[in-house]
Amino acid sequence: MSGSPAGIDLRGALYFGEVRSFLRRSHALGLATFLAVLYALGSMLYGGMLTLAPLRGGTSIEILTGSGTGQGWWNYPGLLVVAPWGIVALPFVATLAMIAVAIGVGLGMAVAVLLIVRLLRPTPQEVARSKAVGAITGLTPAMISLVTLGSCCTTTAVATGGIGLIAQASGSSTSSLLLNNWYLGVAQVAVVWAALFGQELLLTVYGGLLGLGGDRGSRGRVVAPPADRRWALGATLRAALAVGGLLWSLSMFAEWTVHDPLTAGAGWWFRWIVEHQVVAGFALAAAFFPEGARQFAVALHRGWGRVGGVVIAGAALSLLLWWPAPLASAGLDSLGGEILGALGAPTAWGAIPVGAVGGPALLARWGLEYVLTAGFALAAVVRPEIVFRPLLATVARFERPALDTTDSGAATASRTPRSAAAVELRVAGSAGPETP
Repeated sequence: MSGSPAGIDLRGALYFGEVRSFLRRSHALGLATFLAVLYALGSMLYGGMLTLAPLRGGTSIEILTGSGTGQGWWNYPGLLVVAPWGIVALPFVATLAMIAVAIGVGLGMAVAVLLIVRLLRPTPQEVARSKAVGAITGLTPAMISLVTLGSCCTTTAVATGGIGLIAQASGSSTSSLLLNNWYLGVAQVAVVWAALFGQELLLTVYGGLLGLGGDRGSRGRVVAPPADRRWALGATLRAALAVGGLLWSLSMFAEWTVHDPLTAGAGWWFRWIVEHQVVAGFALAAAFFPEGARQFAVALHRGWGRVGGVVIAGAALSLLLWWPAPLASAGLDSLGGEILGALGAPTAWGAIPVGAVGGPALLARWGLEYVLTAGFALAAVVRPEIVFRPLLATVARFERPALDTTDSGAATASRTPRSAAAVELRVAGSAGPETP
């Protein structure tokens, strides 16, 4: 009988089910815990939350409820511990972010280390499986895991460096984001989540090549796409959409450091929800799930799906075109308005000030987050089959055994290639998994 196609359970992926399952099967939860605790201690020492120094007096524990000036609300309630061996200061948002990042780093690094060890010391079955599929396919998981390991090891550095990029994406200044240090925690959690999510997809799709998926090998095999020009174009586009979508989504929180969301008007909320999150979410979906995003874009041409198509296309057009002065001053963003602002046009023309960003950085911002991200969303809604072709060229195919009945009635096993949809997004319903 034909085996079941490999798929991705979105709910399980969001909770990193494959990552946690792999660690349990490898008896490596202790390693993940050790790495998480080690990262947390290092983060506390490096960030000044833990200071080791001999102090006089006894031990005191104090819960801080506010600064008295109303500033730094994200630090409270906080915990301050003074002991003979040192001081522990645990501000609220920074502590939560540190815990979340430490857990992610522990999981990601443990999986990456295990994958590297398994690659360097494969079993005979894994060697045969790797040769059958091909050297490129066998090396793909190792390369991606090394990238994920690097992301997890340098989370703080990546998040801190990304502050500058996000400041450019939102038109804010880097100093204003660092003063509102809660944003650094949000950026760190986002970086770790993206790395772990990519690792989850890696284990789900390619895990069978290294014997990580239990009975997955009996269902068939994963065949990597050919590394030709189409693959290079699609891989570059997916990477650009992932970076642009993540920066564009996070820039909403950067703007919150300047414009209070509790007092913002309808124009600003339209900007944050429709122009930022709708466009960024579609770009991220296309980067992580090309086939699932393509099916979604095709569905936007049928029935009530047309409403969603109008929303996505309207959000993209609002970013690419221009708003008159009353709407621009109300908070709506547009590429046309920013170009007028960069040229020094008055706000009465609908010009939007570009802030401290200028020169090549401004052009890169326009190209990545307006032309690419918004332009891709608009083009994908209009012509999904054409726009998604380069992305689908990077998707692995799944081949599973199928029964080929001859004229004499004897059943012989054959390999039937599945399309890219077989290894793409699958949302499990209440009655079981559904294959798109």
